[in-house]
Amino acid sequence: MNKLLLWVSVLSGLLEVFAQTDMSGKVFVFPKESNCAHVTLITQLEKHLQNFTVCLCTYTDLSHAYSLFSYSIQTKSNEIIIFKPKIGEYSFIIGSEKIFFKVYEPFPAPVHICASWESSSGIAEIWVNGKPLVRKGLGQGRSVGAHPMIILGQEQDSYGAGFDKSQSFVGEIGDLYMWDSVLSQEIQPVYQGVYSKPNILNWQALNYKMQGYVVIKPLTWS
Repeated sequence: MNKLLLWVSVLSGLLEVFAQTDMSGKVFVFPKESNCAHVTLITQLEKHLQNFTVCLCTYTDLSHAYSLFSYSIQTKSNEIIIFKPKIGEYSFIIGSEKIFFKVYEPFPAPVHICASWESSSGIAEIWVNGKPLVRKGLGQGRSVGAHPMIILGQEQDSYGAGFDKSQSFVGEIGDLYMWDSVLSQEIQPVYQGVYSKPNILNWQALNYKMQGYVVIKPLTWS
């Protein structure tokens, strides 16, 4: 009987790991500041990344600093971070190295963001609402670690933990996709809702875990 219960527990865990949900037309809503509320995005990424692109939609009226995308590995909490220090500015972190991008944007308003990085050149790009910002460089020649903890709603100061309420996200996040390649010509179609086979994270087949005060609601903005 104990062995049966053990196998049931193992199978339940496997089902949780591989269960995927189509989040099309839905968003994660983070209703209030918190030092615990977050969403963990689960991926079976077992290789180091030499290139990647992350795209997501966000809607918030926050004017202070907050995290949009936090990718941590066991040996480095700041492996990839897309961060918003203030209105009109984004920061992009690769392996704790940081660069800043300036942009004119209406506030508050829904925003579509894509961030990409190429190891061979170190070139990092951010696109806001389908328009590229000035290219910059960081982390040339390095790689991004595998087996990540990917979190929305908080910035990780340690692997899966170390959250700061003052940097928590309040608002809505949707349409998040991640590729192991650099998208360029494909960014405009992605902005228009045509997705090019995302192979790391796919909003239409998402495996996730919510913790704390996070709610799934229909998308009401675009």
